[in-house]
Amino acid sequence: MCECMSARSKTPSGESGFTLIELLVVILIVGILAAIAIPSFLNQKSKASDASAKELAHSAQIAEETCGTDNSGNYSPTCVSSATLGTYESTIQIGSGAGNAYLVAGSGAGTGVQVPGAGQAGGSNTYTVTATSTLGHTFSITRTASGAIIRTCTPSSTGGCNASGSW
Repeated sequence: MCECMSARSKTPSGESGFTLIELLVVILIVGILAAIAIPSFLNQKSKASDASAKELAHSAQIAEETCGTDNSGNYSPTCVSSATLGTYESTIQIGSGAGNAYLVAGSGAGTGVQVPGAGQAGGSNTYTVTATSTLGHTFSITRTASGAIIRTCTPSSTGGCNASGSW
């Protein structure tokens, strides 16, 4: 009986497996592939966040134009607030939250919508809408008195913003 037990505990000569060196080489290759893929994935995530803010700025621009059309081309004072734009386009998010791009609530400097008053430069036929991405990047669309549309963004040369500060 002792001979049988010792014969069973022996490894058959035809059985093979992976050596420690082979396993380490495979782990090293997987690590190199992960080091290449992860930064690329993170870059795509920031591009998606900026694209969401650009889309929101464009939606706000369309809502602002619709409001101006309803008011004979006059954007001020009716179309001056983010909340008013929300009545024209319900998908416009006012205020941060839910991990989405947003317009800052209110009107005037530092908010998502700026429309100069009648006595200010540009009069009541200009506006600026500004969307903020989840990364804190801002994307603005400005309509000048001549009707030209200017797209600006900050910070420049990151995400979806050119080095010149436009998109």
